Amino acid sequence: MPIRVATDPDDDRVLVITIDRPEARNALDPAHQQDLGAAVADFEADDARLVAVLTGAGDTTFSAGADLKTLIPAYREAVRAGEDPPWNFGGFTATTRHKPLIAAVNGHALAGGLEMALACDIRLCSPNATFGLAETKWAIIPGAGGTVRLPRAVPLGLAMEMILSGEPIDAAEAYRSGLVNRVVDLAELVPAACALARSIAAKGPLAVRAARERVLDGLGLDHATAMAREHEAFLAVMRTDDAVEGPAAFAEKRPPRYRGA
Repeated sequence: MPIRVATDPDDDRVLVITIDRPEARNALDPAHQQDLGAAVADFEADDARLVAVLTGAGDTTFSAGADLKTLIPAYREAVRAGEDPPWNFGGFTATTRHKPLIAAVNGHALAGGLEMALACDIRLCSPNATFGLAETKWAIIPGAGGTVRLPRAVPLGLAMEMILSGEPIDAAEAYRSGLVNRVVDLAELVPAACALARSIAAKGPLAVRAARERVLDGLGLDHATAMAREHEAFLAVMRTDDAVEGPAAFAEKRPPRYRGA
């Protein structure tokens, strides 16, 4: 399989999805694009899987994005023929997800690779990671969320510099600017991402989903509307069985048994 999917051995609620094409810098050709989309869709549809980690095979590259020899030419010719095909990576950079996805950036995250990392909820990286949107070097622009998500993740001036110049930043700058949550030694990167995923998976799944949705939706709302939507979600979660179980487990000093209902 072009995309490897494995269950975390310490918690089967966590999946690790690996883009396995290191010989091509984990760039997505049509087969990898299709399989990555299927892997993410399967994760979203599986009620037993609560959090996923996305990474790349090898120790140099998370992903270089679209394969310039196959995926880009086919798309370009369709556009020049007057068509308007969708453009996204792995089916998740342009669609709504409901579960947390953590990027374990194990090297270069370039062009569509950075757009995939930006579409994840949390990003960890190794010290050798770099982050760049190089599309202007090829006389195109980012088209899978790069111009939308990067200015929301880092200061506007830095986003403009990265997008307009096409030049990458290193792991230290990515951490300073808030693009990544932390920098972790390469050998510990996926284990650290899985540990974070397990921590999230242990929380009330309905609460995690509702909180995630409120954060993302609230970014595009005025303050009063965002507060009102948060209150609606707060009430909805308070009515669930899980909201009874959580405090009861705390009071009884036992692990909670969440039903997701």
